[in-house]
Amino acid sequence: MMNGWEFFNQNQGLMARALLLFFLALTSFAMHEANAQDPVSGSISASGYMLGPEDVLEISVWKEENLQREVLVRPDGKISFPLVGDIQAEGKTPEQLRHEIAGWLRKYIPDPVVTVLVKKVAANKIYVLGQINKPGQYMVGSYLDVMQVLALAGGLNAFAAENDIRILRRQGDKEVVIPFEYSEVKKGRKLAQNIILQNGDVVVVP
Repeated sequence: MMNGWEFFNQNQGLMARALLLFFLALTSFAMHEANAQDPVSGSISASGYMLGPEDVLEISVWKEENLQREVLVRPDGKISFPLVGDIQAEGKTPEQLRHEIAGWLRKYIPDPVVTVLVKKVAANKIYVLGQINKPGQYMVGSYLDVMQVLALAGGLNAFAAENDIRILRRQGDKEVVIPFEYSEVKKGRKLAQNIILQNGDVVVVP
């Protein structure tokens, strides 16, 4: 008859494999939770992209060949779609727009399955001016913070006033000036200044 020590020796390999599988499962779950975090507190996912003028969308309704269109978001922020007419797209995510179109189509089609794809991102434009190595307009397909955009523009040149950078942002009829101290953020201080830039923001480096 096998004693306790012999049983342990014969089964310790199985126990080790079981512990390894448990650890891998736990790690996978933790990574999934991290990736599923609120985009406001972490990086903004593709599903959080806000549509804007000049974006090109592909909209289709399952099993409805006549309801498949490639549409352009107009300067007024709207699109046109059959059975729906003009609908506001600017400021909405693709998922929000999909849900709204489906709601309108329910008047004519039972349980419509709508798909909204962004074929071309053109709305998220950031402008970088002044003492920067590559000034100009940058069309970015994701949300970037100030440091990321400055890096995209080649970084500050030798004449830049690092702590006098300003972000100009249009909010309705008003223009807001947001200060940015590059040298402080570079040192890991005052990180709240490193905001996510919005479409139309102008970064001025004196």
